[in-house]
Amino acid sequence: MEFLILIIVLIILAETTWLVVRKYKPVRAGNRKIYVDTSVLIDGRILNIARTGFIDGDLIILKSVLRELQLLADGKDNEKRNRARAGLNNVAELERVLEVNTEILDDGEGHKKVDEELLKYARESKGTILTIDYNLIKVAEAERIPTLNVNDLALAVRTEFLPGEKIRLRITEKGSNRGQGVGHLKDGTMVVVDKASNKIGKDLTVEFVRFYETSSGKMIFAKIVRK
Repeated sequence: MEFLILIIVLIILAETTWLVVRKYKPVRAGNRKIYVDTSVLIDGRILNIARTGFIDGDLIILKSVLRELQLLADGKDNEKRNRARAGLNNVAELERVLEVNTEILDDGEGHKKVDEELLKYARESKGTILTIDYNLIKVAEAERIPTLNVNDLALAVRTEFLPGEKIRLRITEKGSNRGQGVGHLKDGTMVVVDKASNKIGKDLTVEFVRFYETSSGKMIFAKIVRK
């Protein structure tokens, strides 16, 4: 009985400590408002970026973004459902990151699209939109609203790979062309492997052949290294 009481006291102490730490997260005056798009939350790399302390503003997550994630998480498409659930988990994790201030903003129950809400709030507060959505970036540019593209950041700090370099890669799905298999690097970069469509679920040694890079992402083409 005493052991059980001790466990309960420790749990309460841990929760209290967390609430105190969260309450006194460092707040920096004059921070710009950075509105987080659904695509960034699903992507997940924002967590590691936030933990570095490089973000010089407050992350604002609109409730309409959360509703969009919830709709996807309740949908019938298995892949979208899993990615949306991961996005919702990422929101909770962002709120725990001490190096950045994260705020959930109630933007009402309007019927506007999420992109329209993001553009509206960024425009009115002279804020910035954090996204990897190519179309949203183009609309924001047309309206002279600043954007932060996680893909651009990844390109700027990426580890340089060279043609001929070999790595171990897990093939997770079929490619768009016949015979191709697809895997992903740790940073999310897609690797298209020739003659690997029948190797799904297997770890292969592949050799990089060529690279294709744009602001919407990077793609690597590779071939299987035969023993």
